[in-house]
Amino acid sequence: MNVYRYPASTVLGLLADSHGRADTTRLAVDLLVAEGAEVLIHLGDICDDAVLDALAGHVAHVVFGNCDDNWRRLAEYGRSIGVLVDHPCGRVRVGDRSVVFAHGDNPTHEQDAVSAGADYFCHGHSHQTRDELLNRTRIVNPGALFRASRYTVVRLEPGSGRVDVLSIDAVRASG
Repeated sequence: MNVYRYPASTVLGLLADSHGRADTTRLAVDLLVAEGAEVLIHLGDICDDAVLDALAGHVAHVVFGNCDDNWRRLAEYGRSIGVLVDHPCGRVRVGDRSVVFAHGDNPTHEQDAVSAGADYFCHGHSHQTRDELLNRTRIVNPGALFRASRYTVVRLEPGSGRVDVLSIDAVRASG
């Protein structure tokens, strides 16, 4: 597994479960970037090239989910447009903090991250936001961009521990 390293001040933007909704994903990316996210991590259930297109031009990591039946083709396309493919599980270091991420449909990924003492484990899959501590690992789920009562993403500052849940619905209502 490649480990990408970023400066301690780096802000991460977490998004998940687009299910092919490229327009909603573009709104999510725009909001995260406006809120200072420098590195985007899409936590799976991408389902369509157009969702990857919304990540192009940014430093963006992806893993694929249980609805990404065509993940090998999506991975090839993502790489061709500069998206970093970390499937099935990725890891970045932000300063001295370790962030492990996966879609969330395989519980072994979370168990392994917690057992290894990762600072953060980020996942999607459930379509519900989550921010809890398990042993010393903070588990974060940004929610979903499809089939959720509210479409949300997360702005994460691993260095300070700040987690902000941001609503895409508010952006859509004001836009």
